[in-house]
Amino acid sequence: MQEVSRFGSDGDVRLDGLIADLWWRVRLINTDILEAEAKAGVFDAQQPDYPPLAANLRARRDNLVSTINVLEQRAKSASKAA
Repeated sequence: MQEVSRFGSDGDVRLDGLIADLWWRVRLINTDILEAEAKAGVFDAQQPDYPPLAANLRARRDNLVSTINVLEQRAKSASKAA
């Protein structure tokens, strides 16, 4: 029999930890985006002189948020099944 902690299975705890870590990384990327925008003096992504670094970081952040949403749905489904 698999041992279960008071917080759920070990897989649930690891998934929750992964999600928390990814949200932390999103916050770091948001800070990096703001720094790149401030350095260039351009804050509108639609402007032609918007910094390429900020545009790249925005895409990475958006991909991470999409991944987090999938993982959160998986965690929610797993908790309902338990």
